[in-house]
Amino acid sequence: MAKARAPRRTLDSFHMKSINKTIHPGDCVLMRPSDSSKPSYVAKVEKLESDSRGNNVKVHIRWYYRPEESIGGRRQFHGSKEVFLSDHYDVQSADTIEGKCVVHSFKSYTKLDAVGNDDFFCRFEYNSTTGAFNPDRVAVYCKCEMPYNPDDLMVQCEGCNDWFHPPCIEMTIEDAKKLEHFFCQSCSSENEKKLANSHNGGRNAETKLTIKAIVMGFRWIQNAVGGDVTFGYSR
Repeated sequence: MAKARAPRRTLDSFHMKSINKTIHPGDCVLMRPSDSSKPSYVAKVEKLESDSRGNNVKVHIRWYYRPEESIGGRRQFHGSKEVFLSDHYDVQSADTIEGKCVVHSFKSYTKLDAVGNDDFFCRFEYNSTTGAFNPDRVAVYCKCEMPYNPDDLMVQCEGCNDWFHPPCIEMTIEDAKKLEHFFCQSCSSENEKKLANSHNGGRNAETKLTIKAIVMGFRWIQNAVGGDVTFGYSR
């Protein structure tokens, strides 16, 4: 006769003495990889359970994938701290948890004053079977029409409000950091035409032309509206 399986109970939290942290459902954690040469895995805790005596704690998790772990691999616009929330669920021993971490939304991550070792961001959900992303379209910027990588510096045109990578507009990072104002090539040409037309039409001596400067300055990209790009990854 088969031995009856010991009942297990759901835990509201679990204090790990090894890291001196209390783990709750909903927390994001770093999991020890089987290969010590690889970085820690990132996961979201869905459920905690133990045996009837409170031992043998298991953690039900939903894995985050790094770009290099996805079908299609890492691409130019993927940030170094970017992860994808996958449809891959698992059950692991709580002993494999190495620490807690924070997976920010993309918007909140771009607003961080400083990024710590345990800070990550997620802007996509990922189907580990098909390689599909949700959403499958994101805004693109610059002449290169690439999605925003928060690791890269960009400058904003005061005319069209689009954002540009300094190398794409033949500018060094050092020069970009010194900018107070910036107009892209298209807006510079358009402003010159408007100015010329205004002078040509100003034949009345009493007509005065006032040119008001648009002062937006230089800042790190946080919010913008651009085109979009569709993801269709394949091996």
